[in-house]
Amino acid sequence: MTQTEFAATAPAARNRLALMALLAGAVAIGGSPIFVRLSEIGPMATAFWRVALALVPLFLFFRLSEKRRAAGPAGLRDMIALALPGVFLAADLVAWHAAIHVTTVANATLLANLAPVFVTAVGWLFLGASISRAFLIGLAVAITGIVILKGGLSGLSAGNPSGDALAVLAALFYAGYMLGVARLRGRFDTARVMLWSTASAAVCLLPVVLLTESQFAPVTIFGWAMLLGLALISHAGGQVAITYALAFLPTAFSSLTLLLQPVVAALLGVVVLGEAVGVTQAIGGAIVLCGILYARRSG
Repeated sequence: MTQTEFAATAPAARNRLALMALLAGAVAIGGSPIFVRLSEIGPMATAFWRVALALVPLFLFFRLSEKRRAAGPAGLRDMIALALPGVFLAADLVAWHAAIHVTTVANATLLANLAPVFVTAVGWLFLGASISRAFLIGLAVAITGIVILKGGLSGLSAGNPSGDALAVLAALFYAGYMLGVARLRGRFDTARVMLWSTASAAVCLLPVVLLTESQFAPVTIFGWAMLLGLALISHAGGQVAITYALAFLPTAFSSLTLLLQPVVAALLGVVVLGEAVGVTQAIGGAIVLCGILYARRSG
């Protein structure tokens, strides 16, 4: 292969790797509702340990990549920029975990996964991003699939308006997290972005836990195992993969692909919790996949 041919194929191979990382990250995060549901402690304490325990592998990852790492923050402004996504992530976790206890699980899951809508709107209105017709159609199809997966409009009408509002707020916060990470990946490497945002989220969540939860930590091995799974698989694994992908893929498409999370959660519910999946749910999951694949045409 000539140097010219290599230069032409390298970006395509890199984008394929980024897409694989994005899909792997979506699958890893899709398992988080299972860990949260099986956790022995309250929702806010679970959210705190999710990011606090993830700091250990993320710090090791940061140190191992130190020799090939890009320059660090140049001053206070860069430090604030690196910490800001963690503030959004902490707010997302607080709002979503609270929504689960106020409205129906179906509503909380659906509305919290509206982040792609906010990412697309903010990118188009304020960041000058171009949105293709194929992407908008794919987004609409994927969201329709999520509605069907969660039992249709009749099932969603049973939710509590306050809890539904919290879930929408969670989606808005997660959109802010993704947009913040995407902008940082233009200057900083994956390890640094993840370490700073995760540490920031842990700092923000700690006072929330101390003020709202009666039990700070689990007391059994099973309880710690659920927290470790949430921290290592869903956060350290899933978020690192997504953060890497955001350096090479459009933010709007990346957020759309994360609509795979409810599909993965439904499948894991069958395997781990023995929950039944009906024909309607299967059709909804298939529609989500079709929407994402169609939106991929815009990439």
